[in-house]
Amino acid sequence: MKRRDFVAALGGAAALTACSPGPSTSSGARSDERFQWRIVTTWAPNFPGLGTAVNRLTRLIEQMSAGRLRIRVYAAGELIPAFEVFDAVSRGTAEMGHGAAYYWRGQVEAAQFFASIPFGLNAHEMNGWLYYGGGLELWREVYAPFNLVPFPAGNTGVQTGGWFNRRIDSVADLRGLKMRIPGIGGEVLRLAGGTPVNLPGADIFTALQTGTIDAAEWVGPYNDVAAGLHQAARYYYYPGWQEPGPTLECIVNRRAWEQLPEDLQAIVQAACQAVNLDMTAEFMARNAQALAQLEADESVEVLEFPQPVLAELKRLSQQVIDDLVARDPVSAKVWESYRAFLQQSEGWQRASELAYLKTREG
Repeated sequence: MKRRDFVAALGGAAALTACSPGPSTSSGARSDERFQWRIVTTWAPNFPGLGTAVNRLTRLIEQMSAGRLRIRVYAAGELIPAFEVFDAVSRGTAEMGHGAAYYWRGQVEAAQFFASIPFGLNAHEMNGWLYYGGGLELWREVYAPFNLVPFPAGNTGVQTGGWFNRRIDSVADLRGLKMRIPGIGGEVLRLAGGTPVNLPGADIFTALQTGTIDAAEWVGPYNDVAAGLHQAARYYYYPGWQEPGPTLECIVNRRAWEQLPEDLQAIVQAACQAVNLDMTAEFMARNAQALAQLEADESVEVLEFPQPVLAELKRLSQQVIDDLVARDPVSAKVWESYRAFLQQSEGWQRASELAYLKTREG
């Protein structure tokens, strides 16, 4: 095992108490018993950062378990379509899945809060809420009726606003825009007069290049360059108002989880947390490199959204959330916890991260 992965895994074990899904029911399992699992994902095979994180996750689990738990990876479309991961793991077609919770809004609307919501928590705040603010307990409560145990397993950090084939100089420029954008961000675009489209990552380039869509948000410079999106549209906007701290999830079929002995359960938890940390670090480094590449590309214009556009998107975001929590009691319960953490965190962020960055820039 590489030293970096081993140290990361050990660091992940520090918060296992906070992220434990409850007492094990696997006391009857033999400590030498071996398991062969499958994991289905929403990502293209070996896609940088996202798909490779799944490979890292399964490798860590196999190494730390000395081969007692082996997991075969199936990328999007290899066993099931990308957006059927939630249902497949719920049914037990696969023991494990990896994706983003807002993809399952059709099954459970409250899931969106555990991925990312517009103008919400960033990556560090999401980790704080999930591990030490009651978020993970709520997440498991929400997923329990679907026979699933979720774990945070990656975060890309603040994303970018997306690629556009025309400039966005005012709110009026969003009207009639057909854009790939999932989750609550898509509903905000709809209120602004656009048309949200939900596409797997592997389909974005072709849709944008052929004009099937007018714009697309994917992740950030690292993944966007890997997907070739800079070759399909000219205007690249920031910040990623729609996804300030997108958490990726590892979901485990509850029956399969309960069949694992306690030491293997602990290994899965530690590996998920190690990958959660590692992905954030990787994207911090790779996004910086890729952004420099895009800024040097004369065919690309990297632009900041005008403040009036962001202000209107923020207003509409709150309207979408208000409507959601008014009609869905589960979302209302999650939002109460999420909002309380956000409000408390804002004061500390102003006195820490924001204050420091302003000082560094000065």
